[in-house]
Amino acid sequence: MGKQKVCLDKLAHIFQIRNLLMRQALAECLGTLILVMFGCGAVAQLVLSGGSHGMFLTVNFAFGFAATLGILVCGQVSGGHLNPAVTFALCILGREPWRKFPVFFFFQTLGAFLGSGIIFGMYFDALWDFGQGKLIVIGDNATAGIFATYPSKHLNVVNGFFDQMIGTAALIVCILAIVDPYNNPIPRGLEAFTVGFVVLVIGLSMGFNSGYAVNPARDLGPRLFTALAGWGTEVFSAKAYWFYVPIIAPFLGAVVGVLVYQLMVGYHVEGEARDKAKQEEESVKLSNVTTKDTA
Repeated sequence: MGKQKVCLDKLAHIFQIRNLLMRQALAECLGTLILVMFGCGAVAQLVLSGGSHGMFLTVNFAFGFAATLGILVCGQVSGGHLNPAVTFALCILGREPWRKFPVFFFFQTLGAFLGSGIIFGMYFDALWDFGQGKLIVIGDNATAGIFATYPSKHLNVVNGFFDQMIGTAALIVCILAIVDPYNNPIPRGLEAFTVGFVVLVIGLSMGFNSGYAVNPARDLGPRLFTALAGWGTEVFSAKAYWFYVPIIAPFLGAVVGVLVYQLMVGYHVEGEARDKAKQEEESVKLSNVTTKDTA
């Protein structure tokens, strides 16, 4: 036991990263990996089993709980963003430095890439069996949609942009409310479960059009993986080059979400808190002056 502890201490010393930003980025990578691994795993079971091992509801629950678990894993280190749009929104509000955004975006995308790779390896035989020896992007026996999102046949690009913007804006509004200390703050430790519930609700109400990516990393990472794993460049050109919609639209949705929350709630509760603090400060000063005069 003593030798084991010494070896573990040496390994901890060797592999410890002291750069805070890099530690946070690695935590985001792991958290996003968990999100994609469990979420896409549920989609894989549904598709590859022909519906016998899952349904639309189970996929939504999987992504909701996966978001909760991902935040629990990395939240204390990095804040548990798991989504570049969330990082972007917090940077806009000045709650995170802008230098974090590109670093988090890269590592979140890397985590999503690795998470999809795990599901690919786990269901490797089932993928080939379902596609009858082919990895198909669009059409009968298509499997690329297990990993990245693709629009339903009725959805055009303009409606797709609106779909992703509204979904992301809803996510950002709810997250800002959850983390806002002035607006009925969530008890410490329950933030992850509340965010998971938000993801679940968005999936249940907004998942029909295109699978509610609302997360550039969650879509881009698996799409890059499928392009390299055998589906080819069609994953980018399919559906009139749909791939750029779930990358760009969520950032626009993040801006909308920040504006909506701040204009309708945030600025008012923050202003009320500032006014209350100012009144208390003036009251203390007046009390001090009165005490001195009496003395």
